[in-house]
Amino acid sequence: MVDSDDFILGEFPRTLDERFRLQVPGEMLQSLWGHGDLKDCVLAKERPGSLSLWATQVWHERLEKDLELIKTKMQAGRLEGRIEQVQRLGRLLSTRHAAVELSESGRLLIPKSFRGFLGVEPGAQVLFVGAAICLEIWNPTAWVEYLGATIPEFRKLLDELAD
Repeated sequence: MVDSDDFILGEFPRTLDERFRLQVPGEMLQSLWGHGDLKDCVLAKERPGSLSLWATQVWHERLEKDLELIKTKMQAGRLEGRIEQVQRLGRLLSTRHAAVELSESGRLLIPKSFRGFLGVEPGAQVLFVGAAICLEIWNPTAWVEYLGATIPEFRKLLDELAD
């Protein structure tokens, strides 16, 4: 479990260069660094217009735990009749995330298969947003839409998590 000292927070604009590279904000790199080796990370498709960047160790711990439970349920026959859901999960797992490597200077190359999902062309601005346990890269238009839909629930969410 992540405690508040580990939270990755902040909002930083960056420009996508002509080769689809981004400079990860140094402040955020330091926070992510506390979650494992930064040379190897995982980039994941979250919602249209947004990608998340995870320390590999944190990503694999979270994913492996869930996948192991699903495999156990399959072996025990508890997912009979739900093969379409299992197949849909497999398809999403096949395309949802990719291992990426940050350069020594903290630069990230957005893989080709992730560029359309982010929906930003070279030379355009993106936003790095801290999401407590990972970094997120947002298309600014998608970010404003997300905020508009979710910020009215901020106080309720804070109260629920703090309770």
